[in-house]
Amino acid sequence: MQPTRWIAWAINPTGKGMVGSQSLVAYRNPNGILNAYTSPVMSYGTKLQEGNLSFQVPKISADFSNNEMIIYATIVLPKNMTTVSHVWQEGPVRGDNHLGMHPLGGDNVKSMGTLDLLSGKVMTTKGGTSGTLHFKQVHGIINAVSWGFLMPVGAITARYMKVFQSADPAWFYAHIICQSSAYLLGIAGAVTGIYLGNKSHGIQHSTHRTIGILLLVLGFIQVLALKLRPKKEHKYRIWWNFYHHSVGYAIIIVSIFNIFEGFNILNPLKIWRLVYACVLIVLGAIAVILEVVTWALS
Repeated sequence: MQPTRWIAWAINPTGKGMVGSQSLVAYRNPNGILNAYTSPVMSYGTKLQEGNLSFQVPKISADFSNNEMIIYATIVLPKNMTTVSHVWQEGPVRGDNHLGMHPLGGDNVKSMGTLDLLSGKVMTTKGGTSGTLHFKQVHGIINAVSWGFLMPVGAITARYMKVFQSADPAWFYAHIICQSSAYLLGIAGAVTGIYLGNKSHGIQHSTHRTIGILLLVLGFIQVLALKLRPKKEHKYRIWWNFYHHSVGYAIIIVSIFNIFEGFNILNPLKIWRLVYACVLIVLGAIAVILEVVTWALS
């Protein structure tokens, strides 16, 4: 193996797969120093930080020779635990000893199995956690497109297109299509999130989940508000507009925050964060330009 990569082997005492596993980690610094330590994996976005495991590890060390790295450890498992689910993984070591994310394809998503400690029989689980990984990717894409893109586009459409008389009532229907599509996709994203939560073996991303529920509730209230929208000449229309705009902008801001919270959990390649950040910058620039144009026309 390359000297600038990390390796890990773990036992999952509470379930199968990555989350909940108790891992032994080793990597080699550029200066040749080997580091070996324990790390409990509490989420898919783990950075493999050093920490105590749910069982004792009196000794742990590593050796690198003949282009191979090996972890040596003594572990003390709970009594009567004769069969364990175990996982193994490897990935890159980046600057400042930062352990990068392992590859998301090939053998890296098949690295799990069952180990019988009495007979020494090892059974590898074909396919690993690729199904869960697929749902994670789908969950992230759906919510980034719905809450993180369509919602802002719908808001921009409503704010700036209605200034042009020729765009009335087209702007209203465009706004409704964007926001309704975003909310329906958001519901689909919530379904995948529920599935992932059920597969997490008790490990929950409480902040991300709570914000997601809040967004669904606020979005539902916005949909109901359309049924209560007064006519333009009604004296309460100004208060309805204030409510509708305030809640709408709040949804967009909170959505963007939760998308980046999702990035922290999924921990994808940096390019995806960069792409989404660029999308937000472009949308912001368009909003600023249209703000100037509409101000000049008013």
